[in-house]
Amino acid sequence: MIDTLHEALHIRVHRAGWPFIAGFAAISVLLLTQSGLLGALGLVATAWCVYFFRDPERLTPVRPGLIVSAADGVVSAIVAATPPEGLGLPDAPLTRVSVFLDIFDVHVNRVPIDGTVGAIRYRPGKFLNASLDKASTDNERNAVRIDIPGGGAVVVVQIAGLIARRIVSWIGEGAGVRAGERFGLIRFGSRVDIYLPEGVAPLVAPGQRCIAGETVIADLAGQEPARQAECR
Repeated sequence: MIDTLHEALHIRVHRAGWPFIAGFAAISVLLLTQSGLLGALGLVATAWCVYFFRDPERLTPVRPGLIVSAADGVVSAIVAATPPEGLGLPDAPLTRVSVFLDIFDVHVNRVPIDGTVGAIRYRPGKFLNASLDKASTDNERNAVRIDIPGGGAVVVVQIAGLIARRIVSWIGEGAGVRAGERFGLIRFGSRVDIYLPEGVAPLVAPGQRCIAGETVIADLAGQEPARQAECR
């Protein structure tokens, strides 16, 4: 309880959130001049906005070959799927790990593996519920191919959701990146897909909660088969 209270009072907020927080705060002040109840509701909304844009530090495992989650959230599906077009990859299915973020999750996205940004493709689209499988193909998205030293690539895709209307990314093609680094965010509920290299098995299971930059979802050097899990 004490640790939770300490964290709540020491929230690190991402700079992209401050314009929204300031807007919420200004509206709250205006509402407060009209009604104490409305003002209180505005303050609650402002507090939620601060919470939404929180950007905590993370401890990323640094062994080469580990692929970490790019997002906080729950693994909604693990399926074989073809990566988005335009990334220079073969038109063949790869294992896709989808992590669904609700409005209470941290929405800062992190690089899943050390490497170089080989290609970025943004595509406008719909704003379907991000938990639906067809959101991977129909929704607005931003796909990033990260080339791995020694060969191979990992693809991470930011997908807008039913409420989310804005994908933000601040990395460019040719940039060197490290696992766990912040590279973007999606506002207000969304999903992130990671396409694993051919032959690499996921080390997470549907229903499992992931922490961006910390949870290992695959290991390039691993020999373990795809994991199975059950609620206990």
